Amino acid sequence: MTLVAGVDSSTQSCKVVIRDAVTGALVRSGRAAHPDGTEVDPQVWWDALNSALLDAGGLENVAAISIAAQQHGMVVLDRGGQVIRPALLWNDTRSAPAATALIAEVGAGEYARRTGVVPVASFTATKLRWLRDAEPANAARVAAVALPHDWLTWRLLGYGPTATSPLGPNLTALTTDRSDASGTGYWSPLTGEYDLDLFERALGHAAILPRVLGPGDSAGTTVSLTVAPVAPVAPVAPVANAGGAASAAAAAAAANVAGPNQFDGDFDESGCETTENAPFAAKSPSNSIPAGIAVGAGAGDNAGAALGLGAADGDVIVSIGTSGTVFAVTDHPVADSTGTVAGFADAGGLFLPLVATLNAARVLDAVCGLLGVDHDELGRLALEARPGAHGLVLQPYFEGERTPNLPDATASLFGLTLASATRPGLARAAIEGLLCGLADGLDAVRAQGVEVRRILLIGGAAQNPAVRTIAAEVFDARVVVPTPGEYVADGAAAQAAWTLTGHRPVWPVSLAAEPESDFRPVIRAQYVAHRTQP
Repeated sequence: MTLVAGVDSSTQSCKVVIRDAVTGALVRSGRAAHPDGTEVDPQVWWDALNSALLDAGGLENVAAISIAAQQHGMVVLDRGGQVIRPALLWNDTRSAPAATALIAEVGAGEYARRTGVVPVASFTATKLRWLRDAEPANAARVAAVALPHDWLTWRLLGYGPTATSPLGPNLTALTTDRSDASGTGYWSPLTGEYDLDLFERALGHAAILPRVLGPGDSAGTTVSLTVAPVAPVAPVAPVANAGGAASAAAAAAAANVAGPNQFDGDFDESGCETTENAPFAAKSPSNSIPAGIAVGAGAGDNAGAALGLGAADGDVIVSIGTSGTVFAVTDHPVADSTGTVAGFADAGGLFLPLVATLNAARVLDAVCGLLGVDHDELGRLALEARPGAHGLVLQPYFEGERTPNLPDATASLFGLTLASATRPGLARAAIEGLLCGLADGLDAVRAQGVEVRRILLIGGAAQNPAVRTIAAEVFDARVVVPTPGEYVADGAAAQAAWTLTGHRPVWPVSLAAEPESDFRPVIRAQYVAHRTQP
C-alpha cells in the first residue's frame, strides 16, 4: 500500500489524514489546535503541523504530502527568511479602509477584469496596503510575501531562517498554487500571471512572490528534519452546531467582513470512516520528517474541499457553517465587478467562483433559543408545517448580510397571521430563510454563467433531516449530502497522490443522504417578495 498525507491548516486547527493513494481509504489521522485571534505567528502553524503529524503516526511510510490552508493570510519575510510580523489572517478587518482606497484608485471593474476579484478586507492585497500605511518600517523590510500554505510548504521542504532550517532562506524556492494565488488580489486566473502593478501598488515596492504551480506539480521533496516537541495549544471552544467556520469566522461575520468566508470545516471522521491501521501505522512515531517525500503544490481551503469532495464542472458546494459559502467548479473564469462573486481558481485546473453569506447555522441557533428546543426538535417542528410555512417568511439577516450587501440590516419576520404564528411555522421559516439566503448566493453564481447540475450540501446543519428535506424544496437542482469528513485535508491528500502518480485520483465519496427532489417555487417566491434590496 502506497500512502499519501493531506494537511488542512485551518484557522482553528491543523488536521492530517493519511490515505491509501490508490483507494483513498483512511489509514490514520491526527490534529493539533491553533490559537484564536486574527493575527498569528506562523511558527505556531509549523509547530501544530508537526504535532498533528506526530498524532497521525508520523511520515515514516508516507510517499507524498500536500498542504491546504486558510486563504488570504499575509506572511511577510525579510531577506533572511525571518517572519517580520505576525501574519494577518483573512478575518482581520483592520484592512477594510485599505480595500476602499484600492478600489478608489483602480476601480472595481478594472480589479475584477485583471484579477477576478474586487478588493475586500479579507484579501492579501488589502493587508499589504495596510502594512504600507500603518507599519512603514515593517513594509520596507519585506523581501517576499507568502500565504499560509506557501510558507508551510517552504518550511517542509527545508527552507527558512539559517538558524532553524537546513537549506536556509532561499526566497525564490517559495511556491504556491493557482487556487491560493487567486485570493490575493494580485494574480489573474485568466492569464495565470501575477499583476505586479497591483502588487506594488498595494505594498509600495517590488518583492519576491511564490512560483505558481499547476495542480499536479511537485514543489520538491522533503529533507530530513528533526523537530523539537512543543506544548499543545489550548483548543478553541467550538461554535454550537457550526459544522464549518471557526470561532474566528464568527467574529469576522459579526464585524461584517465583506469578503469570502473560509471553509474551515472541523468535521469529525470518527464513526464515519474506519481507519486501517495495521500494518501501516508508524509503531514508534518520532518528531522527525524523513527525506525524499514528494511535496504537492498545496491549495486554498475551499479549493481543497472541492478536490476532496471530487467536485467536477457543474457541481456546486453549499456549506452551512457559522456563516455560509456557495462555490462552484466551472470551466470558465469569472469576473464580477460588483464583488458579490469572487472569481477564484480551483485546485484541479478549472475555476471556483465563490459567494459568502454571513448568516447560516447561527440562524438556526437563534430560533432554537427562541423556541427553547435543540436542533433535532427544531427539525421535527419544521416538518410539521407545510412548505412556505403558511406565508411566514424569516429574512435571516441577524448580523447584517454580505449577499446581498446589507451590512446594517437586521432579521425580520413577515407574514404573521393566526395560521402562521405557530411553533412549527417559525421553525420551518427559519430553515427556509437560511436556505433561501444561500439560494441567493447560488443565483449570483448562476448569473456569472455557471451551470448547476448538482448541489453538495455540507456542514453541521446539513446533517439535520429537516434541512436536507427543505433544501430539496428550495433548490431547483439535485441535492446530495456527503458523509461528514475532513474534506480539505482529503483534497490535499488527493493532490499528494496526483503529484506522486501524475494522475488525479478518483476516490469514492460516500453520501449520508440524497433527498428526493421536490422543488416548491412558493418558498423562494414569497422570500423574494419580502427581501430587502441593497
